[in-house]
Amino acid sequence: MSAGGAFGGNRGARPVPPEKGVFPLDHMHLCDMEKKEYISCLKTSGHKSEICRHLSKKYLECRMAKNLMAKQDMSELGFGKEDNSEISKEESENGRMID
Repeated sequence: MSAGGAFGGNRGARPVPPEKGVFPLDHMHLCDMEKKEYISCLKTSGHKSEICRHLSKKYLECRMAKNLMAKQDMSELGFGKEDNSEISKEESENGRMID
């Protein structure tokens, strides 16, 4: 006799929700451009995510702006003030005005 459920699982155990909660998928492709930029950066950098952090941040900000995930402070998502200064440095190098 088996005491567990299918595949050895325990039928009496209650599932635990993810720590950050569930967020909807981007079915309407509202943040596709940001996602594609990030994935492209990963591919060209040999999957070194630290090089593409600014694009990851941009993608998460897009998701928050379009209500595809709960709005959170970026520091709670692993982005600190140094990440903002990196983006500012890049924008100034590209000739963009920073307010």
